Amino acid sequence: MQNGDLVGVQTRSGPRLALVSDLHGSKASVLVGFEAKPERLPLRDLDLISPLPPGAAPAVSLGALPWQFSAAALTAATPSRRDLAAAWLLLEGEDGPMALDALAELLAPEATALSLAACWLLLPQQDFFRWRQGQVQRRSRDDLQQLRRDRRKLVLRENRRQLWYGLLAARQPLGPEQLAAAQPDQRAELETLQTLALGEDAGPPGPELRQALQAAGCGPSSGDIRRLLSDLGLWDAHRLPSLAGTTWSAGFSPELLALAEELAFRSDDAWPGDDQRVDLTGLKTVTIDDADTREIDDALSLEPNGEAGWRIWIHVADPGRLVAAGSPLDQEALRRASSLYLAGGSVPMFPPALSEGPFSLRQGQRSAAWSLAVELDGDGAVANHTLQRSWIRPLYRLTYEDADELIELAPPPDAELAVLDGLLQRRRHWRQAQGALQMDQSEGRIRQQDGRPELEVVEPSVSRLLVAEAMILAGAVVGAMGAGSGLALPYRGQPDCTLPPEAELLALPPGPVRHAALRKGLSRGLTTAVPSSHFSLGLPAYVQITSPIRRYGDLIAQRQLAAQAAGEPVVPAEDLAELLEQLDHALRQGIQISREDQRHWQQVWFEAHHQDSFEGVFLRWLKPQDGLALVRLDSLAMDLPVVVRESCEPGEALVVKVREVDSFADLLRLSGQRGTGPRGLGPH
Repeated sequence: MQNGDLVGVQTRSGPRLALVSDLHGSKASVLVGFEAKPERLPLRDLDLISPLPPGAAPAVSLGALPWQFSAAALTAATPSRRDLAAAWLLLEGEDGPMALDALAELLAPEATALSLAACWLLLPQQDFFRWRQGQVQRRSRDDLQQLRRDRRKLVLRENRRQLWYGLLAARQPLGPEQLAAAQPDQRAELETLQTLALGEDAGPPGPELRQALQAAGCGPSSGDIRRLLSDLGLWDAHRLPSLAGTTWSAGFSPELLALAEELAFRSDDAWPGDDQRVDLTGLKTVTIDDADTREIDDALSLEPNGEAGWRIWIHVADPGRLVAAGSPLDQEALRRASSLYLAGGSVPMFPPALSEGPFSLRQGQRSAAWSLAVELDGDGAVANHTLQRSWIRPLYRLTYEDADELIELAPPPDAELAVLDGLLQRRRHWRQAQGALQMDQSEGRIRQQDGRPELEVVEPSVSRLLVAEAMILAGAVVGAMGAGSGLALPYRGQPDCTLPPEAELLALPPGPVRHAALRKGLSRGLTTAVPSSHFSLGLPAYVQITSPIRRYGDLIAQRQLAAQAAGEPVVPAEDLAELLEQLDHALRQGIQISREDQRHWQQVWFEAHHQDSFEGVFLRWLKPQDGLALVRLDSLAMDLPVVVRESCEPGEALVVKVREVDSFADLLRLSGQRGTGPRGLGPH
């Protein structure tokens, strides 16, 4: 190869003619195409088509002497398909390699530089011959047939892919037939999209997947992909990525469901310890819950106690009667750690056959329970208490609205609730004297009903405060019992906190504004196997004990109390601490899922109300450098982060609007500006 030679170059756009302008060892400078674009290429990448004629000077372009090529001349010199087929038939039986000029002589009157160039340019575009290592080789009949079969498969595959891209671009639900007809690579693309929609790392999308997303007008973010999959009918618009792969998402196995059904069927049989239960079915016992509550795990009674006044009974469900520690159902409950509360309802810790059946303190049904009797002194301190396993029979199942009415009216036949309310208010005042904080206010949440978001605002009604105080009382008594006897229990504590000075708090509007200032200074609650004080409850020791159907820690406490009462070995503090650590992981996971679910349904709700304005009250700055504040939306009874670009003080009224919301992308941005409403709006 020398300067001026005519060579061929394979480029991304196809074969091109070039002229060698200079040699540099193993590389050559060439002028590519009719535009004579200069490039430096390895010699191995150049195919010699025709050497520079003797005595001729190297040309600076293909159109100059000695070549004088033109695009039209090359087109005219290009052999026809019929000529190629004739040459292929003529060479049948001669399968050895041949020079380019030998083929050109068969296809043209003479092997000129122009015919050689036209022949070389044609080789990649036909099937009869192939170019290999600077020579031409005739394809065999079998090779030719296989090549054409492969090409037809590629054409069919490309047609199917274009059809697939069309389906994605239409963004309509894919039917079973369309999914069944999808090719393996297309199904793999859908699996990759599902992984990306979950926010998991599936690696960068391949070129074909990127092309598919482009065809569908879909961006690369997980939110964009979720929306695409939702349009295709392959993604539930309200699916929670954090729920995927958890024990709650798997549901209960058929074996566990069968065990639960068997235990429920045998629940009326005699079980160990039943004969030692005290019969309290004669007490006038009531349950107070939301109307849709199915797992009723606490009940209340009030009993006259002579000159001492009244005895408060707090009854708690006893699932340990049927479910033994370490059994398969118990192990599953341990894995879950608690029931999971979502906008569409709860996912129970135990199968419904038990949690809504014999575990639950149902109206008119004799139920196994733990019953705590408490007598209060004149200040509200605990004067006496007893704790025992029992039988109870709830007389009424009340909603909070029913209970509010009974407390307010106190009808003579049913005045017990009004009396109980007075006793528990006395207890509440006693705790306040011990330093307890009272931050009762309306709380809003979004519920899901048939796929639609609905706002639910829970008011701190009299009956709700009554039930809450009774549950705190039970936890305080059990905490004191455990601390006094050295029993390891799941004690719920809160370290002492530094709160704003009283003068500073009193200067703030009462209600949510003042509560926000208090909450900012509170420490996170901790669960330990040894007693610890609870700052905001004003208690030296506290144990959550009243929801064993829905909280595994409460069931642990019951088992420890049962073992201690029977004189049996209890779980030592060291071992209980390890169990509580195991529970903590599941509890944190459940809290994360519940928060994500509520955040999602808030976004769905705001999508339906994105043009509305909301009255808000500035609570405090979250990130003042970014203008991010915590704002109380009074009509929603929610404290939400809002971007506020103005200087504000706690209690100032704001008008809040939706700036951006996208439930697929987990995005909600609210903006607020000073409003004209009253300063210091209080709770509902």
